[in-house]
Amino acid sequence: QVQLVESGGGSVQAGGSLRLSCAALRNVCMGWFRQAPGKEREGVAAINSGGGTTYYADSVKGRFTISRDNAKNIVYLQMNSLKPEDTAMYSCAADHYDCYSGSWFKEYEYNYWGQGTWVTVSS
Repeated sequence: QVQLVESGGGSVQAGGSLRLSCAALRNVCMGWFRQAPGKEREGVAAINSGGGTTYYADSVKGRFTISRDNAKNIVYLQMNSLKPEDTAMYSCAADHYDCYSGSWFKEYEYNYWGQGTWVTVSS
C-alpha cells in the first residue's frame, strides 16, 4: 500500500518561511493541498512527473515554490512570506498520471494521500 508522509510543518510568525517535505512517488504528478478549519480542501501547488512544469493557486503564486527530487523521491513545498490565512493542514497527494492545467487542483485526480502536517501562521 502506498503511503505518503509529510514533514516540516509547524508554527511561524507572519512573514516567515517553512519548507514542507513529502516522501513521494516517482514519475507521477504530485500535489500539495491544504484545508483550513471550517473550509474545504483546496489545491495549493502541483508538479509534473519530470519536475519541469508547476502549477500554483493564485493565492500562493510568488510566495510558494514546489519542487521535487526524483532521485530521493521527495517533493518540497517552500513557503515564504507566510500569512495567517495560510494556516491549514497541508497534505501531499500523488496522481497515477501526469498533471494538467485544468485538473491539477481537483482532489479526485489524486489516488494517494498523506496524513498531513499542520502549518500555523500567527500575526
